[in-house]
Amino acid sequence: MAFSEMQAGDGQFVQSIQKLVKLDFFDALEMGSINDPGARIDVVQAAHDYGVRFGFGAQPLILSQGINLNSLDAAIRRAGIDKLKAALDQAAEIHAESFVLLSGKDPGPDERAQAYETLSDSLQVLGNYAKLLGIRLVLEIFDRSVDKCSLVGPAPEARSLAEKVRIGYPEFGLLYDMGHMSLLDETPETALPVIKDYLAEVHLGNCVKLPGAPAYGDKHPRFDYPGGVNGTAELVHFLRSLFNIGYLKEDASSEELPWVGFEVRPQAGETVELVLENIRQTWENAWQQLD
Repeated sequence: MAFSEMQAGDGQFVQSIQKLVKLDFFDALEMGSINDPGARIDVVQAAHDYGVRFGFGAQPLILSQGINLNSLDAAIRRAGIDKLKAALDQAAEIHAESFVLLSGKDPGPDERAQAYETLSDSLQVLGNYAKLLGIRLVLEIFDRSVDKCSLVGPAPEARSLAEKVRIGYPEFGLLYDMGHMSLLDETPETALPVIKDYLAEVHLGNCVKLPGAPAYGDKHPRFDYPGGVNGTAELVHFLRSLFNIGYLKEDASSEELPWVGFEVRPQAGETVELVLENIRQTWENAWQQLD
């Protein structure tokens, strides 16, 4: 997300990895589509050279191509599944540990129950395919009424979905995004305990809820962005809640560290360097306040 110009699958991937690892801050990176097979080979070598792990974020692919895993049209669902199977193959090429996706648009209350049924079926198919590749399938929770308007959605509904998917695919997990929390009118206390048994990954970030303001909606501004809802104090609150539900543990070994990532992108007039420094400084300030 910090290098959003590469979301279409082209760009200087190795150079970006080098820039991130030089910060001595990130142990893992969430990658996306990489169109050039040769570039994928180079990325794998870079991961080996610098000792970083990869996850794969399919969200840009899904959003840009209108993939809808809960469409009530079977042909649309099949086409989406086929595209995501190809993306899973690519994720396996770069040795990604997880594959993050999102649901399609919320069809409204009258068709919501049926949409959940079709989404569950789609996730079962993709989960079984991911399992063959040694990758964990993870669904990210998005807003329902502000920007992405996704089916999933409120924490209680996400939990119900996860319970059902795990019957046939026990490895399935959920990703909760701090930046989406306010767009869902949720809080750490109302959301995290509900989904704690299914929480596989966490994104830290910000959002702007004031209509008409710059970066309104799900645009991933940096912490303390003008008009944004999240800064150091909110990050401290969120991290404490992650400790309270046991997702974060004070005595965790390096092998037990859970996936906690930042999803932040430069806004108009901002540089990647500004955003990365904002991430690190906000994290360090928050962590000091946790002590």
